[in-house]
This record gives sequence, C-alpha cells and structure tokens, in this order.
Amino acid sequence: MSASLDPAVSQRLKRTPDGLVCAVAQQRGTGEVLMVAWMDDEALHRTLTTRRATYYSRSRQQLWVKGETSGHTQYVHEVRLDCDGDTLLLTVDQVGAACHTGDRTCFDATVLLADV
Repeated sequence: MSASLDPAVSQRLKRTPDGLVCAVAQQRGTGEVLMVAWMDDEALHRTLTTRRATYYSRSRQQLWVKGETSGHTQYVHEVRLDCDGDTLLLTVDQVGAACHTGDRTCFDATVLLADV
C-alpha cells in the first residue's frame, strides 16, 4: 500500500520493542473473544482502510490477512485503542473458525477456572 498509518493514530500507539501492538478480535453482537494477534503499523493501516483484519505474523515475519488462505475471514466493523495505547480491540464478523486449530475461538480448548 502506498499510504501509511495516520500520524495521529501512530503517535498514540505504545508498541513492543519489535514494533508490534496486541490486537484482540471480538465477535460483533455477542462479544465473544475470538483470538489475540499482533499488528504493526502497516497491518493496522490495511485493516482500517480495507476492513479486512490484517495481522503481523511473528513466526513468519510478514503480514497476513485473516482468512486469505483458509477462507475463515474477519470483516472489521470497529477498531478501538485502549486507554494505555498498547492494545487494539477489533469488533468483527467471523466467518468459520477463528483459531488456526479449527476451533471457533482460540479460547475453546482449555478452561483454567470456571463457575461451578
């Protein structure tokens, strides 16, 4: 992309030493937490301009658009920045599984504490 992240947004971000910001994806309407990923400035810019959730893969060291290969896409309705500037909240419509394991969310597998 030729354009870059709005400087007013960029200056509010508190990034990790490697330039990333935590991003939490939440299902629109239900509030279900789907997944946690990372964004760099380019991923956030692409997400804001295309409404397609774009993240930064720390293992592959590259951008990835959610669902580009799996078809399990995230259409982004809203992006919020938390009060500290170190976490983004994406409100999305998830198509298919959000987790790379095939689960609906990345938080389906292990419950550490639950109401009895």
